Amino acid sequence: MGFQEIVEFVSRCLDGAGVIAIVIGVLTATGDAGLGLIRGRDGVFERYRRFLGRSILLGLELLVAADIIRTVAVTPTFAGVGVLAIIVLIRTFLSWSLELEITGRWPWQKAPEPVPPT
Repeated sequence: MGFQEIVEFVSRCLDGAGVIAIVIGVLTATGDAGLGLIRGRDGVFERYRRFLGRSILLGLELLVAADIIRTVAVTPTFAGVGVLAIIVLIRTFLSWSLELEITGRWPWQKAPEPVPPT
């Protein structure tokens, strides 16, 4: 097994891990939300969105890593790098949008300081 075959295998494993992270996240978040609704917990929808968003973010990060490895190590052509740049831009925009939805602030913004009790 040569270097390119190993790198291709690793990138496929990362692709699979990204898809698995998203699928498991969706199933787990949905199950948790269902239990929350049955038990009458407050904030089920917000918790569901946060959990689902984090799962999608993790999956996107793994998929981007796989694309980078595949493009740079396996097929380092100018066209391949251009396609990679477009994919990374789209996934970065999705990640930022999800981060804004989950936390209510952009990734580069600091979290608000907690107000000390008086």
